[in-house]
Amino acid sequence: MLTKRIIPCLDVMDGQVVKGVNFINLVREGDPVELAARYSDAGADELVFLDITASIESRPHVIDLVKKVAEQVFIPFTIGGGIKSVMDIDRILHAGADKVSINTAALAQPQLIVEGAKQFGSQCIVVAMDVKKDGDTWRVYSHGGRKKTHREAVRWATEAMNLGAGEILLTSMDADGTQEGVDLEITRRISTVVNIPVIASGGIGKLIHFEEAFLYGKSDAVLAASVFHRNMFTISQVKMYLHQQGIPMRLTGEL
Repeated sequence: MLTKRIIPCLDVMDGQVVKGVNFINLVREGDPVELAARYSDAGADELVFLDITASIESRPHVIDLVKKVAEQVFIPFTIGGGIKSVMDIDRILHAGADKVSINTAALAQPQLIVEGAKQFGSQCIVVAMDVKKDGDTWRVYSHGGRKKTHREAVRWATEAMNLGAGEILLTSMDADGTQEGVDLEITRRISTVVNIPVIASGGIGKLIHFEEAFLYGKSDAVLAASVFHRNMFTISQVKMYLHQQGIPMRLTGEL
Protein backbone atom coordinates (compact mmCIF):
# COMPACT_ATOMS: atom_id res chain seq x y z
CA MET A 1 0.00 0.00 0.00
CA LEU A 2 1.32 3.43 -0.93
CA THR A 3 2.10 5.68 2.01
CA LYS A 4 0.20 8.93 2.37
CA ARG A 5 2.14 12.19 2.46
CA ILE A 6 2.25 15.10 4.88
CA ILE A 7 3.35 18.31 3.16
CA PRO A 8 4.01 21.60 4.95
CA CYS A 9 3.16 24.59 2.77
CA LEU A 10 5.17 27.78 2.82
CA ASP A 11 3.36 30.75 1.28
CA VAL A 12 6.07 33.28 0.44
CA MET A 13 5.67 37.03 0.03
CA ASP A 14 8.59 39.48 -0.10
CA GLY A 15 10.98 36.75 1.00
CA GLN A 16 9.02 35.79 4.13
CA VAL A 17 6.58 32.98 4.88
CA VAL A 18 3.08 34.34 5.50
CA LYS A 19 -0.32 32.88 6.33
CA GLY A 20 -3.82 34.31 6.33
CA VAL A 21 -7.48 33.32 6.42
CA ASN A 22 -9.47 32.85 3.20
CA PHE A 23 -6.43 34.17 1.29
CA ILE A 24 -6.41 37.57 3.12
CA ASN A 25 -5.17 39.12 6.41
CA LEU A 26 -1.64 37.78 5.96
CA VAL A 27 0.67 37.39 8.96
CA ARG A 28 4.42 36.81 8.72
CA GLU A 29 5.54 33.41 9.99
CA GLY A 30 9.30 33.29 9.40
CA ASP A 31 12.19 32.67 7.03
CA PRO A 32 11.37 30.15 4.28
CA VAL A 33 14.76 28.46 4.19
CA GLU A 34 14.90 28.04 7.98
CA LEU A 35 11.37 26.67 8.12
CA ALA A 36 12.04 24.34 5.19
CA ALA A 37 15.12 22.87 6.88
CA ARG A 38 13.19 22.42 10.12
CA TYR A 39 10.33 20.60 8.42
CA SER A 40 12.69 18.42 6.42
CA ASP A 41 14.50 17.35 9.58
CA ALA A 42 11.16 16.77 11.32
CA GLY A 43 10.03 14.12 8.84
CA ALA A 44 7.98 15.98 6.24
CA ASP A 45 7.50 13.95 3.08
CA GLU A 46 7.65 16.94 0.75
CA LEU A 47 7.46 20.74 0.85
CA VAL A 48 5.53 23.22 -1.26
CA PHE A 49 6.55 26.86 -1.68
CA LEU A 50 4.00 29.21 -3.22
CA ASP A 51 4.94 32.78 -4.12
CA ILE A 52 1.41 34.00 -3.55
CA THR A 53 1.72 37.43 -5.16
CA ALA A 54 3.87 36.57 -8.16
CA SER A 55 1.04 36.24 -10.70
CA ILE A 56 -0.61 39.43 -9.43
CA GLU A 57 2.50 41.58 -9.55
CA SER A 58 4.00 39.80 -12.59
CA ARG A 59 7.20 39.43 -10.59
CA PRO A 60 9.78 36.96 -11.92
CA HIS A 61 10.41 33.94 -9.75
CA VAL A 62 13.29 34.24 -7.28
CA ILE A 63 15.71 31.50 -8.30
CA ASP A 64 17.94 32.31 -5.33
CA LEU A 65 15.28 30.94 -2.98
CA VAL A 66 15.17 27.66 -4.87
CA LYS A 67 18.96 27.32 -4.74
CA LYS A 68 19.09 28.07 -1.01
CA VAL A 69 16.34 25.57 -0.25
CA ALA A 70 18.01 22.90 -2.40
CA GLU A 71 21.20 23.32 -0.35
CA GLN A 72 19.37 22.78 2.94
CA VAL A 73 16.58 20.33 2.12
CA PHE A 74 16.88 16.72 1.05
CA ILE A 75 13.25 15.85 0.42
CA PRO A 76 11.26 16.69 -2.72
CA PHE A 77 9.97 20.25 -2.96
CA THR A 78 7.64 22.08 -5.29
CA ILE A 79 7.81 25.73 -6.33
CA GLY A 80 4.80 27.71 -7.55
CA GLY A 81 3.89 31.29 -8.34
CA GLY A 82 4.40 33.40 -11.43
CA ILE A 83 5.43 30.50 -13.70
CA LYS A 84 4.37 31.40 -17.22
CA SER A 85 6.50 29.43 -19.66
CA VAL A 86 8.49 26.27 -20.30
CA MET A 87 11.60 28.41 -19.81
CA ASP A 88 10.40 29.34 -16.32
CA ILE A 89 9.87 25.66 -15.52
CA ASP A 90 13.31 24.80 -16.83
CA ARG A 91 15.01 27.48 -14.72
CA ILE A 92 13.26 26.41 -11.53
CA LEU A 93 13.94 22.69 -11.98
CA HIS A 94 17.57 23.32 -12.87
CA ALA A 95 17.95 25.50 -9.78
CA GLY A 96 17.06 22.49 -7.66
CA ALA A 97 13.28 22.12 -7.34
CA ASP A 98 11.73 18.71 -7.98
CA LYS A 99 8.36 19.96 -9.24
CA VAL A 100 6.63 23.14 -10.31
CA SER A 101 3.11 24.19 -9.45
CA ILE A 102 1.19 26.13 -12.07
CA ASN A 103 -2.20 27.73 -11.61
CA THR A 104 -2.95 31.04 -13.31
CA ALA A 105 -0.75 30.29 -16.34
CA ALA A 106 -2.28 26.82 -16.76
CA LEU A 107 -5.76 28.35 -16.85
CA ALA A 108 -4.69 30.98 -19.37
CA GLN A 109 -2.68 28.63 -21.57
CA PRO A 110 -3.44 24.93 -20.93
CA GLN A 111 -0.85 24.03 -23.55
CA LEU A 112 1.78 24.86 -20.91
CA ILE A 113 0.75 21.69 -19.08
CA VAL A 114 1.23 19.67 -22.27
CA GLU A 115 4.60 21.20 -23.07
CA GLY A 116 5.86 20.99 -19.50
CA ALA A 117 4.90 17.32 -19.18
CA LYS A 118 6.42 16.49 -22.55
CA GLN A 119 9.75 18.15 -21.80
CA PHE A 120 10.20 17.36 -18.11
CA GLY A 121 7.78 14.52 -17.39
CA SER A 122 4.33 14.59 -15.81
CA GLN A 123 5.84 13.90 -12.40
CA CYS A 124 7.29 17.44 -12.43
CA ILE A 125 4.01 19.21 -13.28
CA VAL A 126 1.58 19.99 -10.46
CA VAL A 127 -1.58 21.86 -11.39
CA ALA A 128 -2.78 23.96 -8.46
CA MET A 129 -6.46 24.75 -8.16
CA ASP A 130 -7.94 27.41 -5.89
CA VAL A 131 -11.66 26.63 -5.70
CA LYS A 132 -14.69 28.21 -4.07
CA LYS A 133 -18.24 26.93 -3.64
CA ASP A 134 -20.67 28.50 -6.10
CA GLY A 135 -24.18 27.18 -5.61
CA ASP A 136 -24.12 23.45 -6.25
CA THR A 137 -20.66 23.47 -7.78
CA TRP A 138 -17.15 24.84 -7.25
CA ARG A 139 -15.50 27.47 -9.39
CA VAL A 140 -11.79 27.79 -10.05
CA TYR A 141 -10.06 31.09 -9.23
CA SER A 142 -6.83 32.51 -10.64
CA HIS A 143 -4.32 35.18 -9.58
CA GLY A 144 -3.95 33.96 -6.02
CA GLY A 145 -7.69 33.55 -5.56
CA ARG A 146 -8.54 37.05 -6.72
CA LYS A 147 -10.15 36.35 -10.09
CA LYS A 148 -13.09 34.02 -10.64
CA THR A 149 -12.91 31.98 -13.85
CA HIS A 150 -15.60 30.20 -15.82
CA ARG A 151 -14.05 26.81 -15.10
CA GLU A 152 -15.81 24.23 -12.95
CA ALA A 153 -13.45 22.45 -10.57
CA VAL A 154 -14.07 18.78 -11.37
CA ARG A 155 -14.00 19.35 -15.13
CA TRP A 156 -10.80 21.40 -14.89
CA ALA A 157 -9.08 18.74 -12.76
CA THR A 158 -9.99 16.10 -15.33
CA GLU A 159 -8.81 18.29 -18.20
CA ALA A 160 -5.52 19.05 -16.43
CA MET A 161 -4.92 15.33 -15.93
CA ASN A 162 -5.64 14.61 -19.59
CA LEU A 163 -3.26 17.38 -20.64
CA GLY A 164 -0.43 15.74 -18.70
CA ALA A 165 -0.50 17.00 -15.12
CA GLY A 166 1.07 14.54 -12.71
CA GLU A 167 -0.65 15.84 -9.61
CA ILE A 168 -3.46 18.16 -8.47
CA LEU A 169 -2.96 20.57 -5.57
CA LEU A 170 -6.51 21.37 -4.50
CA THR A 171 -7.10 24.32 -2.16
CA SER A 172 -10.53 25.22 -0.85
CA MET A 173 -10.68 28.99 -0.53
CA ASP A 174 -13.69 28.65 1.76
CA ALA A 175 -11.73 26.48 4.20
CA ASP A 176 -8.30 28.10 3.85
CA GLY A 177 -6.88 29.23 7.18
CA THR A 178 -10.10 28.54 9.10
CA GLN A 179 -8.74 25.42 10.84
CA GLU A 180 -12.26 23.96 10.60
CA GLY A 181 -11.40 21.06 8.32
CA VAL A 182 -10.84 20.29 4.66
CA ASP A 183 -13.72 20.68 2.19
CA LEU A 184 -14.26 16.95 2.00
CA GLU A 185 -16.94 17.02 -0.68
CA ILE A 186 -14.95 18.68 -3.45
CA THR A 187 -11.79 16.82 -2.40
CA ARG A 188 -13.58 13.49 -2.70
CA ARG A 189 -15.26 14.42 -5.98
CA ILE A 190 -11.95 15.24 -7.63
CA SER A 191 -9.97 12.41 -6.00
CA THR A 192 -12.45 9.83 -7.28
CA VAL A 193 -12.54 11.03 -10.90
CA VAL A 194 -8.83 11.54 -11.60
CA ASN A 195 -6.19 8.82 -11.55
CA ILE A 196 -3.34 11.07 -10.47
CA PRO A 197 -2.51 12.06 -6.87
CA VAL A 198 -4.58 14.79 -5.24
CA ILE A 199 -3.15 16.97 -2.46
CA ALA A 200 -5.85 18.30 -0.14
CA SER A 201 -5.22 21.84 1.10
CA GLY A 202 -7.08 24.37 3.22
CA GLY A 203 -8.70 24.09 6.64
CA ILE A 204 -6.44 21.82 8.68
CA GLY A 205 -6.72 22.63 12.39
CA LYS A 206 -7.04 19.29 14.21
CA LEU A 207 -5.47 15.88 13.92
CA ILE A 208 -8.78 14.41 12.83
CA HIS A 209 -8.83 16.76 9.85
CA PHE A 210 -5.82 14.95 8.38
CA GLU A 211 -7.57 11.63 8.91
CA GLU A 212 -10.79 12.86 7.29
CA ALA A 213 -8.92 14.19 4.25
CA PHE A 214 -7.43 10.76 3.64
CA LEU A 215 -10.37 8.54 4.56
CA TYR A 216 -13.32 10.61 3.33
CA GLY A 217 -11.66 13.04 0.95
CA LYS A 218 -9.71 10.16 -0.62
CA SER A 219 -6.67 12.41 -1.02
CA ASP A 220 -3.14 11.10 -1.49
CA ALA A 221 -1.50 13.87 0.52
CA VAL A 222 -2.46 16.68 2.88
CA LEU A 223 -0.97 20.15 2.75
CA ALA A 224 -0.96 22.23 5.92
CA ALA A 225 0.56 25.54 6.99
CA SER A 226 -0.68 27.23 10.17
CA VAL A 227 -0.68 24.13 12.36
CA PHE A 228 3.02 23.59 11.62
CA HIS A 229 4.19 27.22 11.52
CA ARG A 230 2.57 27.90 14.89
CA ASN A 231 3.67 24.63 16.49
CA MET A 232 0.14 23.36 17.10
CA PHE A 233 1.38 19.91 16.06
CA THR A 234 4.70 18.45 15.07
CA ILE A 235 4.92 16.38 11.93
CA SER A 236 5.77 13.36 14.09
CA GLN A 237 2.57 13.82 16.13
CA VAL A 238 0.51 13.95 12.95
CA LYS A 239 2.15 10.88 11.47
CA MET A 240 1.92 8.83 14.64
CA TYR A 241 -1.77 9.70 15.02
CA LEU A 242 -2.49 8.70 11.42
CA HIS A 243 -0.43 5.53 11.78
CA GLN A 244 -2.52 4.59 14.80
CA GLN A 245 -5.65 5.07 12.69
CA GLY A 246 -4.33 2.55 10.18
CA ILE A 247 -3.30 5.10 7.55
CA PRO A 248 0.04 4.17 5.96
CA MET A 249 2.77 6.69 6.79
CA ARG A 250 6.50 6.99 6.18
CA LEU A 251 7.72 6.98 9.79
CA THR A 252 11.10 8.71 9.86
CA GLY A 253 12.58 11.98 11.10
CA GLU A 254 11.57 12.65 14.69
CA LEU A 255 9.58 9.42 14.97
